[in-house]
Amino acid sequence: MKKLETRTLGNSGIKVSAIGLGGMPLSIVGRPEPEQAFAVIKAAVEAGITFIDTADVYCLDDNDIGHNERLIASALKELGADHVVVATKGGLHRPNGDWTTDGRPEHLKAACDLSLTALGVDAIELYQLHAPDSEVTFADTVGALRDLRDAGKVKHVGLSNVSVAQIQEAGKIVPIASVQNRCNLFDTDSFKSGVVAHCIEEGIAFLPHSPVGGHRGHGRTTEDEDVLAISAQTDATPHQVLLAWLLGVDDVVIPIPGASRVESAVSSAQVSSLRLPTDAQEKLSRRAGLG
Repeated sequence: MKKLETRTLGNSGIKVSAIGLGGMPLSIVGRPEPEQAFAVIKAAVEAGITFIDTADVYCLDDNDIGHNERLIASALKELGADHVVVATKGGLHRPNGDWTTDGRPEHLKAACDLSLTALGVDAIELYQLHAPDSEVTFADTVGALRDLRDAGKVKHVGLSNVSVAQIQEAGKIVPIASVQNRCNLFDTDSFKSGVVAHCIEEGIAFLPHSPVGGHRGHGRTTEDEDVLAISAQTDATPHQVLLAWLLGVDDVVIPIPGASRVESAVSSAQVSSLRLPTDAQEKLSRRAGLG
């Protein structure tokens, strides 16, 4: 089993591989067969990845809640990989395959109990609010996360799909270890809104999801002239270039690319120690609004 460069999950003090694995592609529509999903997780762990991000709603619909959590827990148990940190999320539903928010404290607490069972643990290392609910007072939602932490069901609290103002508000209620927003070279709102800068300033781990553009961004990644030029210069794939660029932004950044193929998981892990030439790093950062 390889050892990758590590980074710290914010104020948790937990060290994980600088590149994580996003579990979503293994459980949503188009998901691979169980044998292939296991092979992906196994390949990621053997390549040195020690951080996997999941959610209760990484599934097909509300009848399938917890699919990804159970899949990951089962694979890690079979692999004897209890050193791998698993983070999960709560706060959504999947009615008929749709995605809807539910930030009610009673829902979050019930969802956390289900996630504890699905993951087969007594306490979740990192439990993240999946998204704010516009119909529920944000402080009440975050208060539920604090209660779960106080009850020992959750060790550390994270947020997802949030603004700087929401991070600041939440931080007054419970310590925030991580923030997970969509962020890549083509989706730069978290840079331009100051979320990434705030995480850097406060030492909060920033977990960019869809770091190579997500499903609809794959075409852009492999056709972008700047990315292709850097790929040729560094002998890295276009997707590796984008991951390496994010790693180069700051040490609080821990990308969590998804994978449904063994090759993708291994390729992502290989980026852990890759750093782009200074001119390439700066060029992509300027495009993202960082310089």
